[in-house]
Amino acid sequence: MKKYTYTEKKDTRSGFGAGLHEAGKRNENVVALCADLVGSLKMDAFIKDFPERFVQVGIAEANMMGIAAGLTISGKIPFTGTFANFSTGRVYDQIRQSIAYSGKNVKICASHAGLTLGEDGATHQILEDIGLMKMLPGMVVINPCDYNQTKAATLAIMDNEGPVYLRFGRPVIPVFTPEDQKFEIGKAWMVNEGTDVTIIATGHMVWRAIEAGEQLAELGIDAEIINIHTIKPLDEEAILKSVKKTGCVVTCEEHNKFGGLGESVARLLTTEYLAAQEFVAVNDSFGESATPDQLMTKYKLDPDDIVAAAQKVIKRKR
Repeated sequence: MKKYTYTEKKDTRSGFGAGLHEAGKRNENVVALCADLVGSLKMDAFIKDFPERFVQVGIAEANMMGIAAGLTISGKIPFTGTFANFSTGRVYDQIRQSIAYSGKNVKICASHAGLTLGEDGATHQILEDIGLMKMLPGMVVINPCDYNQTKAATLAIMDNEGPVYLRFGRPVIPVFTPEDQKFEIGKAWMVNEGTDVTIIATGHMVWRAIEAGEQLAELGIDAEIINIHTIKPLDEEAILKSVKKTGCVVTCEEHNKFGGLGESVARLLTTEYLAAQEFVAVNDSFGESATPDQLMTKYKLDPDDIVAAAQKVIKRKR
């Protein structure tokens, strides 16, 4: 098992803030909109340096999407910012009708996704957003794994024409990817090569998959770990190549098992290469109020749960 270390922990939302600021420096057409959550989205640096390119819409998320769609007509590249729950469920009609249908170049940037929002509870957490967004024709869906990758993803989507959903979160997690990485939309990142089981993870679950891989190595199980930061378009080639080698797969996501990464992988395997699969995901449930660690344990998203799923799926190999 390849050894991964880190010297600090940072939240992925800060990676977005740093990426947005850098994007503003690189392209004067980049504009930002926020629905009364500037501090939570870490947009302060952008606003300080480019106040004329920022729109504070207040608690009016639906209007924010409409304004963003309109700005693209004049060649602007709008980045919208609010919580993931309010970036999707609250404004789905506006996204579908005003952005996705006409392929507007809007970057929907969504913080505080998943259970790790913690104490704010189920009304602010969202576990359905990936499913909602990946169903929209032409929508790119990205869920990076740490601060550095989120910053790189934010810069990459600036140059990607068309609507994008960028998902990130509040908890501080290890920073383990390279600072100078090249982020390729739709291209999986091989975390560790192995032969016994494929573990496919996205977002905050990638580090947990690494921890699980270390535990599995101690048990004599050689896990191949893949970071799927782009859920749509999915890197089907990388997934199939890995699963054909290992014969089984575990998918890991901080999302409902219905509609997420796991179902995208299952669809691929059903049509291209039948193999045993286990899901590490929230089992058809809303969240609740507790600390992030308590929630990840209760909803079975810990490294131990990935280990158990890997052991189970290996026994199911054809």
